[in-house]
Amino acid sequence: MTNTLGIPGKKCGTIIVKAEELNNCRESVMMQFCGNKLDKKDFFGKSDPFLVFYRSNEDGTFTICHKTEVVKNTLNPVWQAFKIPVRALCNGDYDRTIKIEVYDWDRDGSHDFIGEFSTSYRELSRGQSQFNVYEVVNPKKKGKKKKYLNSGTVTLLSFLVDTEEISEFGLNLLVILKILSLSTTGNPAQPTSLHYMSPYQLNAYAMALKAVGEIIQDYDSDKMFPALGFGAKLPPDGRVSHEFALNGNPQNPYCAGIDGVMEAYYQSLKSVQLYGPTNFSPVINHVARYAASVKDGSQYFVLLIITDGVISDMAQTKESIVNASCLPMSIIIVGVGPAEFDAMVELDGDEVRISSRGRYAERDIVQFVPFRDYIDRTGNHILSMARLAKDVLAEIPDQFLSYMRTRGIKPSPAPPPYTPPGQPIQTQI
Repeated sequence: MTNTLGIPGKKCGTIIVKAEELNNCRESVMMQFCGNKLDKKDFFGKSDPFLVFYRSNEDGTFTICHKTEVVKNTLNPVWQAFKIPVRALCNGDYDRTIKIEVYDWDRDGSHDFIGEFSTSYRELSRGQSQFNVYEVVNPKKKGKKKKYLNSGTVTLLSFLVDTEEISEFGLNLLVILKILSLSTTGNPAQPTSLHYMSPYQLNAYAMALKAVGEIIQDYDSDKMFPALGFGAKLPPDGRVSHEFALNGNPQNPYCAGIDGVMEAYYQSLKSVQLYGPTNFSPVINHVARYAASVKDGSQYFVLLIITDGVISDMAQTKESIVNASCLPMSIIIVGVGPAEFDAMVELDGDEVRISSRGRYAERDIVQFVPFRDYIDRTGNHILSMARLAKDVLAEIPDQFLSYMRTRGIKPSPAPPPYTPPGQPIQTQI
């Protein structure tokens, strides 16, 4: 315990530091839960349930170690499978209490408490069985209502212990295809455009492409990147395309490294006319077609979308992401410019799992970062790019591993570099 001193001679509060020796357990566990007949908390709907997991400490207190995503408008949610180190869950003590609280999500952050239950790693390790169906109990209701039984139940659907390291998969299986996509933002000849080609500095799109591209290009096996654009009229006839090769060669849209993509981007601005609407779904479906043909774990695809935040086909894009969530692919969306990015945050799905026409995404495959948050006004470019790298890559390992593990795919010898298909890539929607 230490006192904090902000003003000389004046006590400004107390910070208490609690420590516990970490167990050397290196196992991780992947679990999935569902709820049944949870309490209805919303006046106009049902509930938007999520789970909060607490590890018990040696002094009897509890520490949050995991939160699930929110499943909207249901009393019978099925949460996504998640992976957590055993050290984080119980510090390797299989009989230590694990407390789980169930909440109804509210937009203003005042989440409604539905109830709670307790278990242990040893109990959970029995897997799906009658032992792992838990009554969700609200102590306040139990004390006030004599006939109160519970606020629903939560059931463990799966429990898988995993001792493999991410690096085992990354070194042996990770072959990534990255596709850059651009949206339309003003006339590139005008300084107000995010695509403005200044002789003195990079425009907003080029800055984001260079920064993010240089972060992720080292994870690609051959450094050859197919680069597509969308939202433009193409020469010579002015047809509108939402899926065209930036280098002007639909038979071979591959560019050598991020520098090659940058060059193709600048050349495309000179030859095409930027044009709305801004549709995301065609380019997502484009990558999904390739990912659907390689489900054995030998290749994993990452789609990089750089956008100003405007989106014209939100419903179709949600459906494309839900469809792609069962494929070996992830999507990184980088927002540029001053616009509000509410639509991009929704697609990210960190708080509320994305759904389309009643179907939920099998797993979270989208990571969104607003580029403006990483421009350091003090000029510390190295620090700001380190923060950007951390957040761009934050979810890719878990997204990658969740696909491999849920399908029982194990590390294998490194595959040959991805070979472009012999037939021309279809660019007309």
